[in-house]
Amino acid sequence: MLIFSLMNNQKLDHLESSFQQLCHLLIDKLQSEEYLTIELSGEQTQFIRFNSAKVRQTGIVKDGTIKLTLMANQRIAFATFSFTGDESGDSQIAVENLNYLRQELPQLPEDPHIVLPENNGTTKEVYPGNLLSTEKAVNEIISPVSELDMTGLYTAGSMIRGNSNSAGQFHWFATENYIVDYSLITPEDKAVKGIFSGQNWDHNKYLEQIKTDKAQFIALEKPSKTIKPGGYRTYFAPAAVADLISMLSWGGISQSSLRRGDSSLLKLQQGKTLSPQFSLQENFSKGSVPRFNELGEIAPEILPIITEGNLVNTLISSRTASEYNLTANGANNYESLRSPELLPGNLSQEEILSTLNTGLYVSNLHYLNWSDRTGGRITGMTRYACFWVENGEIIAPIENLRFDESLYRFWRENLVTLTNFREFIPRTGTYGQRSLGGILTPGMIVNDFQFTL
Repeated sequence: MLIFSLMNNQKLDHLESSFQQLCHLLIDKLQSEEYLTIELSGEQTQFIRFNSAKVRQTGIVKDGTIKLTLMANQRIAFATFSFTGDESGDSQIAVENLNYLRQELPQLPEDPHIVLPENNGTTKEVYPGNLLSTEKAVNEIISPVSELDMTGLYTAGSMIRGNSNSAGQFHWFATENYIVDYSLITPEDKAVKGIFSGQNWDHNKYLEQIKTDKAQFIALEKPSKTIKPGGYRTYFAPAAVADLISMLSWGGISQSSLRRGDSSLLKLQQGKTLSPQFSLQENFSKGSVPRFNELGEIAPEILPIITEGNLVNTLISSRTASEYNLTANGANNYESLRSPELLPGNLSQEEILSTLNTGLYVSNLHYLNWSDRTGGRITGMTRYACFWVENGEIIAPIENLRFDESLYRFWRENLVTLTNFREFIPRTGTYGQRSLGGILTPGMIVNDFQFTL
């Protein structure tokens, strides 16, 4: 098997150097009382789209974008343009955008909570991977599922982020990864959903995952069972748990949301607790996302959020800190989770069905929303390979169910146990650019989870 790295050190050094020179050029052109932040995002990605275990679309994407944020006289303006690495062309476009922002600023209202650039130092993090070669990728991915209707998307390559400002800071981040985001579709249009991702391709691990998926695929061929509304003992696989955790980035863990009184974790701030089994933290040590945010502020490598059921920290951006006279902790402007992990429990893979005994096995969720955000109530639906289990054995697939349940129940007194293994569920978005990061989480068993229809 041929594996290789798209992360060519010479090319990366050239891009970093080109970005630095562009930053110096723009900063040198600033006028008195003007402040500037410069952000870079870029990628070199191999895309392969599959339908019916055949290639439908393939190619290599090389892309880069610069975002300028100009501040002056208590006003702020933004502009974006393409970054190519060609110093002459990039410099001309960059200066034109700087002049445009300078003209726009006087027409904008003042921002009472503007955050001016500071020098947070210089950092450089590079995380190379071992990826499939562009020539071998198709065969490696399709061969194990060639007899099935496999539909999905493979993305692999390098991603870079850069940040500089007029106060003198400079940050550089580069990483490589791959994601196989796929579904195995039955003749009855049911599906097993899978995500296989990482920095170093492991073909044997991929084969093991496909073997597990095929077992679920066979189980899906049984007639579906209709489940009546009510409360059920339920196992949520890591992908489903990741969807629930992601809701905390939407009016949950944000200090701004808590201050406004519309956070789903308001009761935790007021003294309520979750299960002592539940511990959530931000962990940037894995290298899946940069520690610096849009302002170039550095988050702690590990930031506990909920420890043994107790809320110990929230995400505080500099803007929120300015507004409420607090201390920021490196959160992004949205105060959302960037590199979260839920700590594991003691349940082994082999014990899941026997411990569940009788109830629902939920592989995936979708269409999640808050039905009562301040009450912590989430609604959503089951999706893909979900099953009815009796006496520790999978009996039949189920029809899709809608749920409406409070995190103060399923992560509190009804949380039975968490698995001792965890899966990294990557962010798979490719709208505009590939997304960075993901959620590292175990699976969990919950008592009396409420399904409404």
